[in-house]
Amino acid sequence: MSNNLQNETSPYLKQHQNNPVNWYPWGEEAFTEAKAANKLVIVSIGYSACHWCHVMERESFENAGVAAVMNADFVSIKVDREERPDIDQIYMTAVQLMTNSGGWPLHCICLPDGRPIYGGTYFRPDDWKNVLGQLQQMWMNEPNVAFDYADRLTQGIRTSEQLNIRRAPESYSITDLNEIVNPWRAMFDKREGGLQRAPKFPMPNNWLFLLRYGYLSNDKEILAHTHFTLRSMASGGIYDHVGGGFARYAIDSHWHVPHFEKMLYDNAQLVSLFAEAYAQQPDPLYKRVVEETLAWVSREMTADTGGFYAALDADSEGVEGKFYTFNKKEIEEVLGEDAALFVEYFSITPEGNWEDEGINVLKTAIDADRLAVDAGYSSEEWAIYLGQIKAKLLAYRSKRVRPGLDDKILTSWNALMIKGFVDAYRVFNEERYLQTAIKNANYILNTLQTDEGVLLHQPASATKKIEGFLDDYAFTIDALIALYEATFDITWLDHAKKLVNYVLTHFYDSSAAAFYYTSDVAEVLIARKFEIMDNVIPASNSVIIHQLNKLGLLFDIPRYKMISAQVLANVFPQIKRYGSAYSNWSIRLLEEVYGVYEIAVTGPECVPLRKQIDQRYLPNKIILGGNEEGLPLLIGRINEHTKVFVCKNNTCSLPVDNLRDFEKLIFEPEIEKG
Repeated sequence: MSNNLQNETSPYLKQHQNNPVNWYPWGEEAFTEAKAANKLVIVSIGYSACHWCHVMERESFENAGVAAVMNADFVSIKVDREERPDIDQIYMTAVQLMTNSGGWPLHCICLPDGRPIYGGTYFRPDDWKNVLGQLQQMWMNEPNVAFDYADRLTQGIRTSEQLNIRRAPESYSITDLNEIVNPWRAMFDKREGGLQRAPKFPMPNNWLFLLRYGYLSNDKEILAHTHFTLRSMASGGIYDHVGGGFARYAIDSHWHVPHFEKMLYDNAQLVSLFAEAYAQQPDPLYKRVVEETLAWVSREMTADTGGFYAALDADSEGVEGKFYTFNKKEIEEVLGEDAALFVEYFSITPEGNWEDEGINVLKTAIDADRLAVDAGYSSEEWAIYLGQIKAKLLAYRSKRVRPGLDDKILTSWNALMIKGFVDAYRVFNEERYLQTAIKNANYILNTLQTDEGVLLHQPASATKKIEGFLDDYAFTIDALIALYEATFDITWLDHAKKLVNYVLTHFYDSSAAAFYYTSDVAEVLIARKFEIMDNVIPASNSVIIHQLNKLGLLFDIPRYKMISAQVLANVFPQIKRYGSAYSNWSIRLLEEVYGVYEIAVTGPECVPLRKQIDQRYLPNKIILGGNEEGLPLLIGRINEHTKVFVCKNNTCSLPVDNLRDFEKLIFEPEIEKG
């Protein structure tokens, strides 16, 4: 029999609709029932690609005995964390305050009003029943203990990540940046790349900051380790060498064996990172990663509408990684006479390199393409040959039972993917990347935005309409600005400006000088939180201050720039304590230290010249232009001649009309400014 999840659209919730647990979706009905029956509430949070979520479902939620305990004494609520990140934030904070750790599946036992009193992550069936039994006894015999703890814990949730308002300094310095980077540097894994830890997460924003810092500060050690890390990732089993795209993380210290789920948000950011790394240091491996990952997104993760799906599961046929692994015999049968070279190339052995005998997770040596040289191939011949081999393996693998697809379309993750496609377009000049980005952006503006200009978090359904969170706005604004820089179509900036004004009205708290994660018209939860610390996805506050600064420069709006600077000043004391948790804030700090070049390209050949400019790596720039005076910096600078103006710190150069003279303005600072 179906429970109360039968009408939900989330794949994760639908996976639980036939559990014997009487699940409710998050909503008033569940809490009304809990209050009427005076029952504690179980809030169980996960997502469809979460391996241990599936394990706990099989062990506990499909277990009639466990379900009987849950149904008798509790009201149980299932939450898809990707559908309701606001709820996930609150209860994750609660569990972290209680246990100093967190993860998914995430479980909180709450009072009937939703305030938590106990929490954890994965529980074995017997442990889960024991915990529930003890909490039920406390609730029946000592409810005052539960109320007292709920009061204190809820106050802790509300005050976590709150910041003191600090006076913005006159300037930041290279010393400030070095004090952030040096503790980070000490954690570098010089043998395997990344940091000295296992499991290893890609954390693309971390390496984006270090790439830019290494370049701008001329720190060759940081640059070298960043590129070593990217090559290690791209060579390891965390990367899908057959189909493209990265898994969420590697369970070991050398990027070999992944936790096989593929998330849109990881791959969107990694495309941007590898494209930018190629711009700074052209490496055919980076280009291959970008091309293969975007091909995977287009092939397997894109709806007919142009929207991008959320994730692929780690499991197929109940086995983690089964879809992605090979034994040596399969490779030999598929590749025939080509097999010997690629058995070596993909590090395949008869005994296997993973858990089960004979099973291989494909990986390559970091310098694996030397095999092409040893075999007598040119780089062009090798690229074609390798592509043909991968196509054969992909065709063979495609006949297998596929991992589950989470077909949610989330605004924030789609915007990240738009940015990935635009970044790839600007580096590799592939028109199809730009067209894909434009199609998705129009989908967001036409389908995921109301007539009143309010973004939705996902497409509305018959049963729910979830208004956008701060990250939905921040990443969409970022994507729209990127589209403007790639096309000089000011319509994208007009949309971005409208969205940022909505954010300032409905998310910004001037008394705290920070942005709430939820708007002032959203559902009221037990706490309204600020999201400050960057994670695998940068924090929504750090993203929105980037966009405020960009739009403040483009439209010459001091208030935008002032708010951006104030929020950065509030966070600045935290950054040095733990740089990897503030990497996107650190990128904003880089711009303060090294400045932002505003590059205006005008005239009939502005787009071709913009493409030339983009081939020279300059991470701290905003580019604008076209043939219409739609922005302050373009006024009086447009005529029948193609010109480039370089401005920085309210000072502009004399115009130039070619790439070489432009490069002199940027890279030879003694050139006269006027």
